[in-house]
Amino acid sequence: MKKNYIFKLLFLMILFASMHTYAQSNNVIPTKNSIGNIEGLTIFPNPVKNGKVYIYTKNNHVKDIEVFDVLGKKVISQVLYSKELNVQKLKSGIYLLKIKEGKYYSIRKLIVR
Repeated sequence: MKKNYIFKLLFLMILFASMHTYAQSNNVIPTKNSIGNIEGLTIFPNPVKNGKVYIYTKNNHVKDIEVFDVLGKKVISQVLYSKELNVQKLKSGIYLLKIKEGKYYSIRKLIVR
């Protein structure tokens, strides 16, 4: 139960802190065990209208992708070998996108229209 509150608080902080509309970038030099440190992370389009999201990173390694709804329920979990993530089955709304590449991970807001 405690995890859900922490996850929801993190979601709200990310929601209010990030106001990018079309693409989100993160050009941070990687550091050990911290959030938001995938170098060169770019996600677009955001908001999503066509059911496909493109996820680019500087290293372009295999990524573990998890998508959560606003209640913290995991709605998508997959390993991404390419740059294209299919989100056609998601209803319109706001989601959290967790991207893990190697030992680093980032969480971003994803809007589906």
